[in-house]
Amino acid sequence: MRASWQRAAAVGVCSGVLSCGGLAWPAAADGDPPTITQAFAGPRPGEAIGIDLLNYERKPGMDLVAESPVFAAPIRMDDPAGDTGGEGVKAPIPAWAKPGSYPLVVKARGKIVARDTIDVNPPKRPFIEVGEGGARRPGIKANLFFDDLYPGETGASFTAHSTAFTSPVRLAHDKGWNNTRTFHAFDVPLRHTLKDGTYAVWVTDAKGKRKAETRLEVRSARPGDDDYLGKASGPAFFGEAGYVLKARLKGFTIAAGGAVFVRWQDAYPDPGEEERMTATSPAFQAPAELKADLLKGHEEDAPIFWGPARIKPDLKPGSYPVTVISHRGRVKKTSYLNVTQAPAHDDGEHGLPIAVWAGAGTGTLALSAAAVVPIVRKRRRTPHS
Repeated sequence: MRASWQRAAAVGVCSGVLSCGGLAWPAAADGDPPTITQAFAGPRPGEAIGIDLLNYERKPGMDLVAESPVFAAPIRMDDPAGDTGGEGVKAPIPAWAKPGSYPLVVKARGKIVARDTIDVNPPKRPFIEVGEGGARRPGIKANLFFDDLYPGETGASFTAHSTAFTSPVRLAHDKGWNNTRTFHAFDVPLRHTLKDGTYAVWVTDAKGKRKAETRLEVRSARPGDDDYLGKASGPAFFGEAGYVLKARLKGFTIAAGGAVFVRWQDAYPDPGEEERMTATSPAFQAPAELKADLLKGHEEDAPIFWGPARIKPDLKPGSYPVTVISHRGRVKKTSYLNVTQAPAHDDGEHGLPIAVWAGAGTGTLALSAAAVVPIVRKRRRTPHS
């Protein structure tokens, strides 16, 4: 699946001349002999490799051609159609190729200037992978890779299934140049209610026929794991959407009927919390939904979660608790918010900021990074009675 560079170097240098199989040619000006490199070496039948030639002074107008018994035809090293984006020229291995080692030569004007070997591996039955392997946390997001490169396999519509998923997952065709039969799905959420155990993951084609299967291990955080209790700070409060880094744990005052923003920060959040974390308070009209916002932090800062809440308009003055519960109930923190009866600023059609959340999933815990853009329509203030 993953690209891996494997370089094969010719050997046998004597007095600036490279000797291989009775043939000799001058080395490059820096003394290193011409060398063939391979990207995606060790292909299976139907895959492709990238071929490049190093340490060779090519004269203007000189054609370089790669030849091997495993190729369907010689390959021009400067063929624009075979460009691989810096990994040499594309050299397809036919689907009918037999496993084994094949000689590879690069010729300039009909003369061999470098030699190498292409090792073709046996074909594999279609298989499915879930990310990098290892146990997963409930609620985490996983990446799926399906490889269907096998003689006789066809079709372009595949679906991944598992009781660990919230729903079946349609796989998209990966148009990578070295393997035309790979399909994937990114950021597939695992149900956050999963029990520890092993779950089957299987792929079906458009007719419902099962094509491949693997096993997925799920294990919740345990005492001693970083994400068992995390490293949380908050809840803290701030008054304007652009000032999340100035949030205060204590001494924040807001008028009844006003809007307040709640911030929570955790170096090791529980997977999936960014989609269900809330702050609750008897002072709020409704729980505040706290979304992950990596853009508001500094480099290497712990992930930040924040969101708006509306204070009840008829609330009596006083100090009110605001609570966040995280890590599946293992962590509970409370801060206090001071509420007064002073007139509140009316920011928005109903006194609430309108927030547009835009998110993207990434990271080893598969967090969805979210950015918040406040859109505010102001109207005239009306004095409270």
